[in-house]
Amino acid sequence: MAPKTTLNADNLAALGAERLADLLIEITKGNAGAKRRLRLELAGEAGTGDVAREIRKRLSAIARSRSFVDWQGRNAFAADLDMQRQAIVTHVGPTDPKAAFELMWQFVALANGVYKRCDDSTGRVQSVFHRACEDLIDLAEAFEPDPILLADLLLTALPDDDYGHYPALISGLAPMLGTEGLQHLRAGIAALDEDVSENYALHMALEEIADAEGDTDAYIAQQSDLARKSFRGAAEIAQRLLASGRLKEAWAAINAPDEDDRGWISYEWEATRVSVMQAMGQTDAARAFMWTCFARSLNADHLRAWLAGLPDFEDVAAEEQALEHAQSFASFTTALHFLMTWPAFAQAAVLITNRAAEIDGNHYELLGPASEALEEKYPLAATLLKRGLIDFALKNGRVKRYPHAARHLRECKNLAARIDDFAPFETHEAYVAGLRAAHGKKTSFWGPGM
Repeated sequence: MAPKTTLNADNLAALGAERLADLLIEITKGNAGAKRRLRLELAGEAGTGDVAREIRKRLSAIARSRSFVDWQGRNAFAADLDMQRQAIVTHVGPTDPKAAFELMWQFVALANGVYKRCDDSTGRVQSVFHRACEDLIDLAEAFEPDPILLADLLLTALPDDDYGHYPALISGLAPMLGTEGLQHLRAGIAALDEDVSENYALHMALEEIADAEGDTDAYIAQQSDLARKSFRGAAEIAQRLLASGRLKEAWAAINAPDEDDRGWISYEWEATRVSVMQAMGQTDAARAFMWTCFARSLNADHLRAWLAGLPDFEDVAAEEQALEHAQSFASFTTALHFLMTWPAFAQAAVLITNRAAEIDGNHYELLGPASEALEEKYPLAATLLKRGLIDFALKNGRVKRYPHAARHLRECKNLAARIDDFAPFETHEAYVAGLRAAHGKKTSFWGPGM
């Protein structure tokens, strides 16, 4: 049985309602967020109408505010927003979905103003609005608004939507809009005195309407020549043509990007091209393209697809071929990431010892976990990665990394006992001596026992 001083529901309930009420009044002094929560709970006891009024008042206050929310106040502000969102869903939605829908629409309409006066570098505030959009769709399903009125709401909000919330709603609201609402929305957009090509939200809305109606040609009509020749745009168009069974057009669309100016190529484009080739019966060509894609990127998904199409027992030799290719891949970091995540630890250890000079200690998010994974069976490779992390931190004066670098050096000392031959690399003692000679004055790195 928990002690009576443990903070749990039973122990607090034993204090009695009057004592708890006094404590809440005392605790919430100076805490505006906590006070708003209590008011919402009290309004909930009074009925749905009172809760709706409290929420509406708070949303109006947020809309009127012009004060900037910096990083210090961001979390509290996001929590306040989310409290209002949850109150709409839990207190108003179950008994009055129409009022809840209207409140949630008012909530989502806050987004533009909120983003302009808030430091949301972590995306926490944005995530609240994304959940609100999902709630809005659920509430619309419960409320079943008139399709024309719903289309008019979207039509009013779309032109000034700087962040794309309303176009993204269209696919979720499509069942409630129906053919009538979607056609009304499209006609309304066409009637606006706006250049749709210059308005992201309206352009995206027309794409969403086309997809909701299954109108591939309408979707394609919204794409500029530049978009059609981009890898992302070509993939999006080809996917829709492929789904419509228009294979020749899909093949032309997926090959629209300039062959001589590819630069970085998206996986989405590559995977779509493979799908089109397979649908056209070009099995061998599709497999050859899978290997080409893997060979230039070391994307594991391409390799899995390539191996899956091989007869039994041939996949082992093919996998060895792929792992050998990774050993000589131009980017050491990309090769190491692939081998560690495939996983192929033995090959990763060979890569590290063969190309130790290419280790980039700035990639701590890769080298740290990789060194730990290799410690048991490949202590020399693990040591070289840790040395890379240490060297980078000290040579570049990354003081905040010194505690981690010191830990890595202690780990290297422990691993040294399990390494029979360091050649052609320095022994641990020689490595430490070199560090002292080059960085001996960096006292924040050197500590007791170092």
